[in-house]
Amino acid sequence: MDKKITKIEIVTRPSKLEELKDALNEIGVLGMTVSQVYGCGTQKGHKELYRGKEYEVTLVPKIKVETVVCEIPVEKVLEVAQKILRTGKFGDGKIFVYELSDAVRIRTGHRGAEAIMDIPGEKI
Repeated sequence: MDKKITKIEIVTRPSKLEELKDALNEIGVLGMTVSQVYGCGTQKGHKELYRGKEYEVTLVPKIKVETVVCEIPVEKVLEVAQKILRTGKFGDGKIFVYELSDAVRIRTGHRGAEAIMDIPGEKI
């Protein structure tokens, strides 16, 4: 395995998903996994009224976008994500970067960088 494989996790506001996805696609990041998640941080939640009674909502809805890259520079992904997601307000989110030791494409058995790269000429 000669190419470094990196996993990037982005946790942010659900309203930013489409804009983030489009921006990542433009730089060549095509594969990603998106999950709806709940979390708390500096925001600490908010209060809501339900049937006349006030409730403390401590977990805020977020999305988590996960992608793995080897050819696209990690710094470029971070730069694009921050540009799209930064509002300067609490709740913009976090980005986590992990080095991966290996990856396996189950269908073909390819390992390492080959497992996450598109195969030229291959159709779905």
